[in-house]
Amino acid sequence: MKKENCFHCGLNIEKSEEILFDNKLFCCKGCKTVYEIFSTNDLTCYYDFEQSPGATPIDIAGKYDFLDNKDIVAKLLEFQESTTEIISLNIPHIHCSSCIWILENLQRLQPGVSTSHVNFPEKKVRINYNPEQVSLKEIVYLLSSIGYEPYISLENYEAGNESVDRSLTYKLGVAFFCFGNIMLLSFPEYFEVEEYWLDQYLGFFRWLIFALSLPSFFYSASGYYVSAYKSIRSKMLNIDIPIALGIVVMFIRSTFDIIMDYGSGFFDSLCGLIFFMLLGKMFQIKTYSFLSFERDFKSYFPIAITKINADTSEESIPVFDIQKGDRLLIRNQELIPVDGILISEKAEIDYSFVTGEAVPIVKNSGDKVFAGGKQIGKVIEMEVLHSVSQSYLTQLWSNDVFQKNVEQKHKTITDAISRYFTPILLVIAFAGFGYWIFFDANIAFNVFTAVLIVACPCALALTAPFTMGNILRIMGKQKFYLKNALVIEQMAKVDTLVFDKTGTITTNKKSNISYVGKSIERQELALIKTVLRASNHPLSRMLYEYLPETSREKLTFFSEIPGKGIEAKVFEKQILIGSSSFVGNIEHEGLQKTTVHIKMDGMYFGYFVFNNEYREGLEDLFHRLSTKYEIKILSGDNEGERPILEKILPKSVQFVFNQKPDEKLAFIKRLQEQGKNVMMVGDGLNDAGALAQSNVGVSISENVNVFSPACDAILDATEFYKLLYFLQLSKDAIKTIKMSFVLSLLYNIVGLSFAITGNLLPLVAAIIMPLSTITIVSFVTLMSNYYSRKKITN
Repeated sequence: MKKENCFHCGLNIEKSEEILFDNKLFCCKGCKTVYEIFSTNDLTCYYDFEQSPGATPIDIAGKYDFLDNKDIVAKLLEFQESTTEIISLNIPHIHCSSCIWILENLQRLQPGVSTSHVNFPEKKVRINYNPEQVSLKEIVYLLSSIGYEPYISLENYEAGNESVDRSLTYKLGVAFFCFGNIMLLSFPEYFEVEEYWLDQYLGFFRWLIFALSLPSFFYSASGYYVSAYKSIRSKMLNIDIPIALGIVVMFIRSTFDIIMDYGSGFFDSLCGLIFFMLLGKMFQIKTYSFLSFERDFKSYFPIAITKINADTSEESIPVFDIQKGDRLLIRNQELIPVDGILISEKAEIDYSFVTGEAVPIVKNSGDKVFAGGKQIGKVIEMEVLHSVSQSYLTQLWSNDVFQKNVEQKHKTITDAISRYFTPILLVIAFAGFGYWIFFDANIAFNVFTAVLIVACPCALALTAPFTMGNILRIMGKQKFYLKNALVIEQMAKVDTLVFDKTGTITTNKKSNISYVGKSIERQELALIKTVLRASNHPLSRMLYEYLPETSREKLTFFSEIPGKGIEAKVFEKQILIGSSSFVGNIEHEGLQKTTVHIKMDGMYFGYFVFNNEYREGLEDLFHRLSTKYEIKILSGDNEGERPILEKILPKSVQFVFNQKPDEKLAFIKRLQEQGKNVMMVGDGLNDAGALAQSNVGVSISENVNVFSPACDAILDATEFYKLLYFLQLSKDAIKTIKMSFVLSLLYNIVGLSFAITGNLLPLVAAIIMPLSTITIVSFVTLMSNYYSRKKITN
């Protein structure tokens, strides 16, 4: 009698145990309950992605009572505020598109859950929820009730350790043992040695070879069968289907040969095939993990933060040099790079970078502040609790909320080829078998298996990620840090470059500053310097460094208006610092120079004049860029520096002055409407809108924390002269991908032509397949390294 399967989890149902509900059969009340939950919340689409995708929920009453302890929950959380908490949970059962779909729709099952994002490779879900509406314990019980019980280990969370999956290593070891011993036992038959004892025990040796092949066939190759089965169930043909089919056909054929006494079969080739394919997979995984490590932890990360030393002096240090106990100074619009305790009396922190919510949260002295928040308003001080995690900051930066919706052409090509590759390969294999079976059954089986094994899109699929990964690493080592690999592809398409002036083509370290106006007393200088200390604008930083050391006073109010200036209060004195129109001084509005005006308690004092120092190599860089790109310079300043810039820069450069932040954004938009691909290079803070609007937004870092979701890349100011080199390298990366596409397709065509004509043994095909992967990875690595070295010497 045919057994029915459970509609939810797919398990066989005994007739006596079946439960009928809504015209569907379930194996237990648990599966029926999950279906009811999904049905009530209009989530039955879960069953459309894959047949019976669920897992039977188990009784976990009391198992997670420890989550009532707030101290334990605090250790598990990534982020914790009064109305927002974020946690990443390990869900071992995540295995298909249905799992991803239901886990990313938790907000429809549980009020209080804002968003949930699945990391499929790591089998994790990151949940953002409101603790006032739902507790972590309730979320864990909800997940368990729908068959997705999380794995929570306090030891792992505290130590940061994760269990290592060694199954591939064990499978490789078993395959190697079987392959080696079968080869040893097969030698006499290879050389057809006629010897009494060998002839006498020939049958015994053949069955011994058969027995040795079983662990390799059933255990070592099991991953291919499981993958092929899941692929067929989800109606998607992946590359593991022809591989699994080839292995099974070789095993059946070899077993048939031994039973019928036709020969020893192909067990040596079969085990060799499995061993070399697993070896190729091991190589691929090791290379990926190496590139991932390089990407997250070894790339130069040009973000600086101001540290307050024991003698109250201030110094700028890289974020990865921050230690527990350090005292940090955070200015207006600066990102908090580490978890810490607020020392200042009060702070307003914008956590939209982490939570997506733009409403600032008020913090008081002694409160905990989390990495990823942006300080709004006056300067604050904090003490570090944990050293910085670059991977966490990278994760924030790469948040889906801030991604630009751009199609990746190389990815589209890879996906299209992979989609049609397997069915075409199966047709070729069966056609070759159908042709050769009329001439020689041996050759027919060899052709069938060799075709299935030799043609593999793995090398094709690896070209883009390995090239991009290596270019990201090369650029990172040269202090140009990219948000993701997509930025490289966008850089290669750029035809127009737009530069901000102040702090971008000018350096905020060197500037000849002079003062024009009424005499300023030392006490008044202290007030001005206190206000400037809280600002991150390049002119504020230059003026702050220029003014003499004074006592530090307490700010009672601070507001910075982009493109205009700063309004602040110190000792109830109102201070305005900014443009002439901002401070209300019409008399000096027409000055053709870069100026910062000072007004205190309604009295106008005068202005500071900046005779800017331009970046080293600027003239040479712009002359070389102008031969390949359109160049525009946007500035919020007046036209005072136009004569100097026109003298040192190429005549083709267009200058646009007196631009407010919204006008800069509109300018970029107009260029894009004309069909231009625009790269905007700015200071990351005052140009956020223009950087976000541009196809590629590059932020220049010079001892300033410019970590912003608006930019796609951060360039260390000392490497500014290499901008053309980086643009050219991105074009060379795309060229390398195209060359490796051709190389891998050529390999498949040549391999198939040999296989279908019967000139390629399955064992040789198994050796060639991982070699193709090694060849492609070596090629893209060598080519990208060659291009990177070649351009430096130019």
